[in-house]
Amino acid sequence: MKFDTPAGTNPIDAMTVVGRAHDRVDGPLKTSGRAPYAYEHHEVAGDQAYGYIVGAAVAKGRIRTLDTAAAKAAPGVIAVVTAADAGKLGKGKYNTVKLFGGPDVDHYHQAIALVVAETFEQARAAAALVRVDYARTAGRFDLDSALKTAPLTGGDSDEGSGAPPVDRTGAFEKAFAAAPVKLDQGYTTPDHSHAMMEPFASLAMWEGDELTVWTSNQMIDWGRGDLATTLNMPKEKVRLISPYVGGGFGGKLFLRADAVLAALGARAAKRPVKVALTRPQMANNATHRPATRQRIRIGATRDGMITAIAHESGSGDQPGGSPETAVNQTKLLYAGKNRLTAMRLAVLDLPEGNAMRAPGEAPGMMALEIAIDEMAEQLKLDPVDFRVRNDTMVDPEKPERRFSERQLVRCLREGAERFGWSRRNATPARVRDGRWLVGMGVASAFRNHINYPSGARVRLGRDGRVTVETDMTDIGTGSYTIIAQTAAEMMGVPIEQVSVKLGDSAFPVSAGSGGQFGAANATAGVYAACVKLREAVAQRVGVNSADARFAGGKVVSGNRSVPLTEAAAQGELTGEDKIEYGGLDKTWQLSTFGAHFVEVGVDAYTGATRLRRMLAVCAAGRIINPKSARSQVIGAMTMGVGSALMEELAVDTRFGLFINHDLATYEVPVHADIPHQDVVFLDEADDKANPMKAKGVGELGLCGVGAAVANAIYNATGVRVRDYPVTLDKHLSKLPSLA
Repeated sequence: MKFDTPAGTNPIDAMTVVGRAHDRVDGPLKTSGRAPYAYEHHEVAGDQAYGYIVGAAVAKGRIRTLDTAAAKAAPGVIAVVTAADAGKLGKGKYNTVKLFGGPDVDHYHQAIALVVAETFEQARAAAALVRVDYARTAGRFDLDSALKTAPLTGGDSDEGSGAPPVDRTGAFEKAFAAAPVKLDQGYTTPDHSHAMMEPFASLAMWEGDELTVWTSNQMIDWGRGDLATTLNMPKEKVRLISPYVGGGFGGKLFLRADAVLAALGARAAKRPVKVALTRPQMANNATHRPATRQRIRIGATRDGMITAIAHESGSGDQPGGSPETAVNQTKLLYAGKNRLTAMRLAVLDLPEGNAMRAPGEAPGMMALEIAIDEMAEQLKLDPVDFRVRNDTMVDPEKPERRFSERQLVRCLREGAERFGWSRRNATPARVRDGRWLVGMGVASAFRNHINYPSGARVRLGRDGRVTVETDMTDIGTGSYTIIAQTAAEMMGVPIEQVSVKLGDSAFPVSAGSGGQFGAANATAGVYAACVKLREAVAQRVGVNSADARFAGGKVVSGNRSVPLTEAAAQGELTGEDKIEYGGLDKTWQLSTFGAHFVEVGVDAYTGATRLRRMLAVCAAGRIINPKSARSQVIGAMTMGVGSALMEELAVDTRFGLFINHDLATYEVPVHADIPHQDVVFLDEADDKANPMKAKGVGELGLCGVGAAVANAIYNATGVRVRDYPVTLDKHLSKLPSLA
């Protein structure tokens, strides 16, 4: 199905199932432990062996010798695999660095060997017996130092965020110099770890020259293609299966070492092998969100209209990598005729930087939305009012290109009303509640929507049951449920009468889970397949599909009403198709908007920050399932609190590794850190986006939260912290006097 004109009225508009709050259809399986994750597929093959990865103990260098004799002689060991044993390997499209190191080492904890044994404990013990002699070489581990000579570099996250090396509209420098009110500030964000609950894990099994891998992966087709490329084998000989994923946040968008080494280990052991990364390996072996150094300049008239805005960012990555596209939102969020964005990329020998939830916008808005607040203060304007004044209904760089839907102003105003923003004291450090300094903060929320082809197959059984098959994944976000809702709405059956099968490369290729594009595109693909199935049903019963209605388990046309069970009585009917897009996203700017409001308390004695209230107001197209969408947003808000207050991978610039590589030292929010969270979805149906008229909220719930927290801390204390995370050591000595 080609989607190249705005969606008209269609069966989804009935919203008898879509748009309603539904419990997760996979919930009972997950809460009872019956949903198997990658490491838990005990039923698919017997005689499974365990692999344990040996990671490089240096960040840069070469392996002189790698002695595996003691490991091979250890109890229970079946095989030891090194890069030399594996032979020539390729490198996938989506990996910056090779996944199996040796003899050259590209970063700390890069996989250099796999020990396979009868039990996990035997594999781990034998891995400690592998002896490696390294020739360590100097590496580049200091971002600030490397950025001094880093070139201007453009980039794209492949999921909606991107910018060229330099982008200019108008004459920024001239307009900024002439502006009566100016801001010129620097902001920093640190490296972040995905820290998902389920580790990177895979189980691999060979049958002749065909490979099946049960893995934890967000993008089945990407992973399948890159695994085939890495192993130098035909893609059609590889099958990836990932029905349940225990969190990914972008870290599992790409093929990782666990899948490659499980396949190599299974080949060497001649039996199925499972491999999981340890928690420390997840931080250093896999990808992370790169740190940024950002500079923002804003010039405005005295009545608060932006005349000049510039956002420059620098980040680092391995050779051949891409920058963190932190300037993307600044190209679109606020008006202003004179504009400049620029990015620099430093070459670093730290582990690979890559996509983490809302790449680009998440760290970019942590800086931009503080800068907007600082500018509002200089202008003596309310922060909400300043944002509203500089709203735009067109792309500021291409005024002829309008936003398909843009309700930022409504998000801000309704959020302010609901949150009680009018009670905020604009003068910092004036509100106390006992020992607590209390403040409120706000930030806009923004994330682009992108259209991505997505396919599905839908079957109608003789019993009237509808089954959907697509390689779409569920990373804890509710894909099973919204796909079931879509099929139920289209085929006119209760949601209980729909079965959904996901995460298998034997199924049609979907958009996958990432970048806030998964839900809208995957359900649009199911919509397209259901249209084909409706046509097949109509043809079988002899009615015109154009005027047929599907409701109550029947197909109705004129005065005829035929049960679906009767339509399929002669045999199962199947519809398969995919959604493909024309140029609507070129004619219209497709984006999502929101506003985050936060109230904090800062202990006047200790400087400790505690969240008191949070609110998100979102405008993101049609919300397919408000219940799971709310869960998406409150989870994202929680991640934003982590970015604001505690999350930071600490870089050892001597040895080139993240030293706090476990959940004891890499701190993330826990239940006690998170207060009451409210989420409001504005009514919106974006007919330029897809037939579902939906977009996404997964990243929108994160973008801006960090800045809202930081702005609230400033309002509470009068101390402006521009370097994340906003820990107490950065403002304790500057807090108001207790006398």
